[in-house]
Amino acid sequence: MALLQVKSLKNAYFKKETFILLQKHTRTMGNKEKGSNAERELIHAFWAKQWTACRVAGSGSMKYPAPDVIANRQGINLAIECKATSSKYQYLEKREVEELITYAQIAGARPLVAVRFFRKEWRFLNPEDLSDSGKNLSVTEELAESKGITFEELIK
Repeated sequence: MALLQVKSLKNAYFKKETFILLQKHTRTMGNKEKGSNAERELIHAFWAKQWTACRVAGSGSMKYPAPDVIANRQGINLAIECKATSSKYQYLEKREVEELITYAQIAGARPLVAVRFFRKEWRFLNPEDLSDSGKNLSVTEELAESKGITFEELIK
């Protein structure tokens, strides 16, 4: 019987002289992947309500200002920065919010920050409703509940 080399025996056990490796998908999701999944979730929600929506490739990583998601319907244009968190608060770099506002002004769109806290529905806030915490802007669950609007309210 050949000897198998394994880098990690965390999810492995031996049974009847046969090496069995049980691979569990226990890795944690990175921030970039979590953000991409959140953006896709919003895009599907917009399309389900007869809006067009798409992710912007390279948002946050190129020299031009760009939101995470652009959504449109019959003359309504939205530029959206998306954040999903399992925390009770979400920080945003001032630069990314300034770029969102710049893009929206040039494109004739309404700038919005979409935040989804763990097991809560999406809330959409105007950039000026975010709290200034010094070098960053922030939004708490309470702020999102009081100042933000739901997806259903947004698409009316």
